[in-house]
Amino acid sequence: MYSIQSFSSLVENNNTVLTNTSKDLLHGLKILHNDKWYICGDLALNEGQSPHKIINSSPDDTDYQLLGKAALILVQSAVEQPITVTTGFPYSTYHIYKEKAAAFFKQTHLLDFDASTFNNGGKKKAVLEVQNVDVIPEIVGCTIGIRKGETQATGSFFVLSCGFGTFESILSTDSGIIEQTMVSTHGIRYAVNILINELRSKYYLEFRNAHLFDDAFQRGYVYLNRQNIDLREIRRNAIQTYYNEVISPNLRNVITDANLMKTNRIYLCGGAMYYQDLIDCFRNEFEGIAQLEVLDNPETLASTGYALNSLRVAHGKRKSAVGIDIGNATTIVTNFDDEETKTY
Repeated sequence: MYSIQSFSSLVENNNTVLTNTSKDLLHGLKILHNDKWYICGDLALNEGQSPHKIINSSPDDTDYQLLGKAALILVQSAVEQPITVTTGFPYSTYHIYKEKAAAFFKQTHLLDFDASTFNNGGKKKAVLEVQNVDVIPEIVGCTIGIRKGETQATGSFFVLSCGFGTFESILSTDSGIIEQTMVSTHGIRYAVNILINELRSKYYLEFRNAHLFDDAFQRGYVYLNRQNIDLREIRRNAIQTYYNEVISPNLRNVITDANLMKTNRIYLCGGAMYYQDLIDCFRNEFEGIAQLEVLDNPETLASTGYALNSLRVAHGKRKSAVGIDIGNATTIVTNFDDEETKTY
């Protein structure tokens, strides 16, 4: 039903000739933007000197525009033009950036990229017309994904989403969302920074930032000074500290007795839900109180929700509906394959 492509949100200016360094376009994104060449995603991780991504970047920022173009390049050969795009932001920046994002995406995009990174195709040009753009809060995208995607949930339920940059919550009902249950605060980067600060007291970390340490945080180990450092215990403590200092206090105003009378179902999503240590924190707090469910592929839920929203806006034109989730750690673009898709 879905075609989902995911890549790191790291970018870097790079004019180097990079020939056959990648296996395909997804892993070899090299894009021309404002007359400068940039590498994105896996290519930036492998070939970059110090790839970066501004946290919760504005649609005016080069980072955001590059990642948006990269997403469009990845789907340009699989969609029918003109297309409909839905994207979103954490609630904390949604109202500030909504109109700017719509203005950036809603145009005829002239996309220049270098295909020599993965074959002998050389520099390529593509034209992609975006006719309709809808910008919604990221947590609402997750809710659409839960209600209209594979889960097909009905009734009322809480949605808790934890990504690299942001943790968010909402109580969703059949008639809509309850605004006062919307929280937007620090994401798992808070725990990554705790880990970095602990390591910095013992090791020279070169110039690695939280983005570059995110991979080591996921793996549970890192090489420093040619030593293999086990991070699992430090990571567990960092996640517990993050949960106790950030998540739990914020949820006290959301998962209240009054709201639990409406529902005790809680869906957990976002890329940070791959950490069992974080899931354990939720279970320890809510066991016996609420029904917790960690969704399959939790990191792609917002993007699929965006794509389903685009399907509605495009009046069921599957091949023209696209969802783009420009995250702080990962950018995910979703479109529909040829299989029949239920509209709503």
